[in-house]
Amino acid sequence: MTETALVVIDMINTYEHDDAHLLLPSAEAALPALVRLVERARKHGVPVIYANDNFGEWRSHHGEILQTALEGPHAELVRPLAPDEKSQFVIKARHSIFYETPLHYLLTQQHVDHVVLCGQVTEQCVLYSALDAHIRHLQVTVPRDAVAHIHSDLADAALRMMEINMGARIVDADDVRFDAPRARAS
Repeated sequence: MTETALVVIDMINTYEHDDAHLLLPSAEAALPALVRLVERARKHGVPVIYANDNFGEWRSHHGEILQTALEGPHAELVRPLAPDEKSQFVIKARHSIFYETPLHYLLTQQHVDHVVLCGQVTEQCVLYSALDAHIRHLQVTVPRDAVAHIHSDLADAALRMMEINMGARIVDADDVRFDAPRARAS
């Protein structure tokens, strides 16, 4: 039996970084699909796990990261996606949601073998996380309209790489299945 988790990547964000002006339009466009996806996952009892950068604030915890983002200039992008009381939160320091985090252990404990990756940035954190999920023998789905990018051409290439090289299912958010996806040939 396949168990699925929805992983929301780096959406708890103040958008106070060098390339934020390039990311913001895409994040705004992805927000409605992201919100629908999180709501559907919660309705179906699918674990929602936030994997988020701590922006170098090593003494912070997820509540502080959320509060800082909610007090930031782009709280309207954070508020609709805020973790609820059942959400889990993993702090990451680098691009991959797996790199030196307890996420793989958490997924194993919950018998998850299918991850739906959404959030930002398609050509960076989502791509590297999909690769790390693939090498851990997890099935991967990426909803193309629920990921945000900095560079659209690189995002398109990243989605194609995830599909071809990693066997990821690339679908629209409304077509994400929270039941068992069919295994793809490698």
